[in-house]
Amino acid sequence: MKTAIMGFGNPVRSDDGIGMYVIEELKKNIGESDHINIFDMGTAAFEVLFGLKGHNKIILVDAVVNSNEPVGTLFKVPAEEVLRAPQDDPLVFLHGMKWDQALSYAKKILHDEYPEDIQVYLIAIENTKLEVDLSQPAKEAGDKVVQHILEDLAQEKLINA
Repeated sequence: MKTAIMGFGNPVRSDDGIGMYVIEELKKNIGESDHINIFDMGTAAFEVLFGLKGHNKIILVDAVVNSNEPVGTLFKVPAEEVLRAPQDDPLVFLHGMKWDQALSYAKKILHDEYPEDIQVYLIAIENTKLEVDLSQPAKEAGDKVVQHILEDLAQEKLINA
């Protein structure tokens, strides 16, 4: 079993960088592994298509704005709940695509190679100002995501507890 963990966001937009924070913390805790690939996706989305191939399980971490929940609220949802329908519009620009839409394209392109186990962690944020510091509630939620992921990986015997 091979697992990919992908963190998304913009590290110079305050809490929007929470996905990168989680990825950095996981790298510190997991190190090198033959069974786990950890990707700092930044604001990339189209690369998701290529990161999915060859993995049985995918874990995505990103921020979510306008959730009407307090900053730091953690959501764990199946990918099917957040997929955006692919657009057959030839003018869809790669830089304008989000990961949820990229997942839909991947499902359409990869067919049988599309991983069935895709989990999405979303952390509610408000602050996307040009700054590099995370708010305390976002950081605490990020730490919870790290713990959840480490527990899941240990339960699946991909890392030592």
